[in-house]
Amino acid sequence: MWRDSFRLQIFCLLLAVLAIVVLVHNFLQLEHLDGATVSGSSWITENNDRQTLSRATRIARKLYCGYERQRLSKREQVEEESLLAALLWPKPPDDEIPFVQSTDPAHSDFVIVKPGTLFKVGDQLEVLVRMKDFQGKPKQYGGDYLQARIHSPLLKAGAVGRVVDCHNGFYKVFFTLLWPGEVKVSVSLVHPSEAIQVLLRLREERPDRVYFKSSFKSGRFSETTECNVCLPGDLPVCNFTDLYTGEPWFCYKPRKLSCASRISHAKGGYQKGLLTQEESLFFQSDVNIKMPIFPSGADAVTVKPKAFTDSSAMDRAEDPNVSPSGYYYEDQWRPRTHRIHHFNESEDVTKCLQGKVIHLFGDSTIRQWFEYLTAFVPDLVEFNLGSPKNVGPFMAVDLKRNILLRFRCHGPPIRFTTVFSSELRYVANELNGIVGGRNTVIAITIWSHFSTFPVEVYIRRLRNIRRSIIQLLDRSPRTVIVIRTANVQELGPEVSLFNSDWYSYQLDSVMRKMFSGIAVHFVDAWEMSLAHHLPHNLHPNEVIVKNQIDAFLSYVCPLQT
Repeated sequence: MWRDSFRLQIFCLLLAVLAIVVLVHNFLQLEHLDGATVSGSSWITENNDRQTLSRATRIARKLYCGYERQRLSKREQVEEESLLAALLWPKPPDDEIPFVQSTDPAHSDFVIVKPGTLFKVGDQLEVLVRMKDFQGKPKQYGGDYLQARIHSPLLKAGAVGRVVDCHNGFYKVFFTLLWPGEVKVSVSLVHPSEAIQVLLRLREERPDRVYFKSSFKSGRFSETTECNVCLPGDLPVCNFTDLYTGEPWFCYKPRKLSCASRISHAKGGYQKGLLTQEESLFFQSDVNIKMPIFPSGADAVTVKPKAFTDSSAMDRAEDPNVSPSGYYYEDQWRPRTHRIHHFNESEDVTKCLQGKVIHLFGDSTIRQWFEYLTAFVPDLVEFNLGSPKNVGPFMAVDLKRNILLRFRCHGPPIRFTTVFSSELRYVANELNGIVGGRNTVIAITIWSHFSTFPVEVYIRRLRNIRRSIIQLLDRSPRTVIVIRTANVQELGPEVSLFNSDWYSYQLDSVMRKMFSGIAVHFVDAWEMSLAHHLPHNLHPNEVIVKNQIDAFLSYVCPLQT
């Protein structure tokens, strides 16, 4: 009998050992799968709290890439595929093109088609651009990124052109002639097609080339770790994914402190050594970055006024997507789809904003609106919230006229200096907390800080913001919502790898498509910065900002027809 009892004990012991082995094996398998793919169904944080994550595609990208962990509806999936398809860019015939065979703006030229035509205001002007390489040989394929404008320096007039790639080394540029007089043509090569392929590679393969950091503190102890949408490697992470929007954000876990001890967010820096020696040749100042392409003949035409005298309607267009959307004349922006009022006196601004609450959300380019308004309107006094300089949040009030003006930066990724963790807010969440109404005005811009990430990251952010805008307009349809677009900027070899106009142009295209068809207004900062005669700048000159404010306030207080 004791033998049967002994055998039973041995059998139970073996079962227990086998169960432990199976559990360990399963744990290792799960750990291996989580490290080898991005399709895990859950996330284990520092406190072993299980955060449910949506199913992700099995794309071999960096570990912890939160933008891959999305569950899209059928409609969202179709929209995303359509948006990405619209961004496809022509590729060179070979993966590696020698520098001497890349586009050389100095050898390239343009001609005005039919320059002897009698042009009138409202006519179309066509320009043909012929690209050549550094050996002077004609290019046989497209994919170069060009910018073009017409201008009359004496009139301080300017407008952008529409570039069409013929995919054979030729480009057509179409301009609408919108004012009389001598009108000059300017065409620039921003990046050769060979450089665009490098920018594409960096966007997909190196979303970590701008890195961020967070400080963690508890008592006398403090630590700083790296943060991003994507974190390489298999170190433990803190999961700061937003609970409401699902926007992903991760930091490496501090060695001694808890994830809950995070106190601040900041830009960490820029990765170096991103290019091979051959690739770096495609990014040279005064060689192939934002270089002018010169004409082989005349660079200007004479435009006659129209026969009738109703100049106020001469430049109007019915199509809201008309190109160009507007133009400068005497340094004042004139939109083609709606009337604009120029707020030249501070009293004009206060009269428009009286009794209103204005929310500005976004980056430093919309912070310029806050700075302009508080400088231009004496009674709009900034209230000191003790916020870090250039970071915010900021607030200004005019007690006499009951005006409240606020600025708040968008949530990460954002390349500001130190932002307190408690002030890291997502625009979508902020919109959900606004009641809205006829005395509520909202302006949003979000683009520059997303240029280093795959476009899916940007689409996700806009999708969340759009959803909140639609809900806000549903409950308060008289709320005025304005979207400020991206703008062009000065570029050099390093800036091009992180904030190229080509990156901004692609994001701007996505933004315009995603917000079309809903009751928001656009301030076309892109055309307003590209059409102007002043040098390009990430933070445009005050005269350009003033025109942006005029366009913005014209939506808030539209002129009566």
